[in-house]
This record gives sequence, C-alpha cells and structure tokens, in this order.
Amino acid sequence: MAEKLVDVALIYDFDGTLAPGNMQEFSFIKDLQMTNEEFWAKCQKLSEKNDASGILCYMATMLKEARYRGIKITKDQFMQFGKSVELFEGVESWFKTINAYGKNIGLNIKHFINSSGLKEMIEGTKIAGEFEQIYACSFIYDENGAAEWPAVAIDYTSKTQFIFKINKGIKEVRDDKKINEYVAEEDRPIPFKRMIYFGDGETDIPCMKMVKQNGGYSIAVHSGGIEKQKRAHKLILDNRVNFVCDANYSQGSELYKVVTTILDKMQKDYEFDMLLKQHRQKASTSKTVIEK
Repeated sequence: MAEKLVDVALIYDFDGTLAPGNMQEFSFIKDLQMTNEEFWAKCQKLSEKNDASGILCYMATMLKEARYRGIKITKDQFMQFGKSVELFEGVESWFKTINAYGKNIGLNIKHFINSSGLKEMIEGTKIAGEFEQIYACSFIYDENGAAEWPAVAIDYTSKTQFIFKINKGIKEVRDDKKINEYVAEEDRPIPFKRMIYFGDGETDIPCMKMVKQNGGYSIAVHSGGIEKQKRAHKLILDNRVNFVCDANYSQGSELYKVVTTILDKMQKDYEFDMLLKQHRQKASTSKTVIEK
C-alpha cells in the first residue's frame, strides 16, 4: 500500500497577490458609476472621521453606496462581480501544476486564502474551487438575501488567527474554543514548518513574519515597478520574509522555482524527522530491554 502523502499548506492573500489591484475595482465600483479614487477616498474619510477600522469602513461604504443607488447586493451578485476579477499570469494553471509536483515527491498540497478582501467575490472567481478554505471578509444577509451587516472583517493582525486555524485543522471562523486549546506541535495537522505564505502588502506582514519565525516560509510577491520592488525587498532586509518574486505563477517562473525548491526541502525535512523519531523509539525500546 502506498504511503500517505504529507500535508503541506500554501496560504495566499488575494488582492495584489493572486490578482492585480483590489477586487472591487474590476466591476463593483464601475457599477456604482464611481471612480476607484472616489470610492477609496470615501472609505478613507469614513475611517478617519470615526477612527474606525479601514476594513469595516470599506465594507460599510460598499453597502451604503449600493443602497444610495438602489442597487440590491446579494451573495449571488457579489459572486457575479467576482467573475470579472482578473488574475496574475499563470494563476489559473498554478494549482494543478504545483499539486502534481507535490504528489510526485510525496506531499499533499492544500491551498488556503487568507484575505482582507471579500469572500463572496473570491467565491465567484475561476479559482474558487482550488481552496480548502477561504478565510476572508463576508456579510450577513437579511431574509430577502440582501447584504446588511459585516459578518467577518479581517485586518492585518486578525489574519494571524487563521494561520493557527490551519495549523490546528479548524475550519469554522466562529470557533473560539478549539483555537485556544493546547495541542502539541507534533499533533497538529499542518505544522508551521510545512507552510508557505504568499503576500504582497502591509496587511500580510504579521502573517508572513509569524510563519517565517515558526519555521515556515514566506514569499513577498510584486507586480513590477521600482517602488513595489523596493517595498518587497525591504521585507527581506527586515527579516519578515524569506523570498521576493515577481507575481508570475507560470511553470518555470522564478516563483515556481522557489516554491518547488521549498517543497523539496520540506519533503527531505520530513524524512529526516521520521528518521530521528525511529531512532528515538529504538533507543527507548533498547533502554527498556536493558533495564529488564
């Protein structure tokens, strides 16, 4: 019987990591007949006026502006907006390619989204079915199916809780008990050292640094441009990430080579850990026999 594949988690931010820009900019803001600058300026003004979370303010602004124009926003409508979201080069074929690579070396690749973007829109994208779980902002809907209130709002620090959920195998966002229960690291479904975190901006820094500090790997991606490259490379100099790559997910790209090299190392590290475990067990058994 074939040996069980070893689980590995690839965790992605969405906006700026898998897709250029913000997901609202592809069709939602256009349907409001606003410019991107007008929409985000209103979000910023609301946040500054109330000293409020920028994430909650963008969600409130989405609802307020839609209602003002008589636009009913349902979950299905958000998913329709998600269909227009463009993706970086190679993203659509990335999952099949990297899954096959992992399987070939004994790894079971699991993909997760950890985003301050909108879950309902991500669920409408072409790649939604590739993920074990999509952790992202979402709305509560009324009896008529219209969005009426934030259900989940994820900012740069609250993102870290979902890394622990992945680590402990907890799917429910609402869970606040299992997440705080003690579980030995070796008993957790996916240890930090078998995680790769992909991010692009400030909202990802706590997660990227946490994964890296706990033995996993963090990759800052950028979509070109001198300033974006400078910001990304500063993350390496500040010891917040391991690698910086262009947001090109095509087979043979620099990102592909970095990720497959990490996967090779993870597989060898797992074999090494198993070898250590075997020798410890053998030594323990030998000690018991001698004492008898």
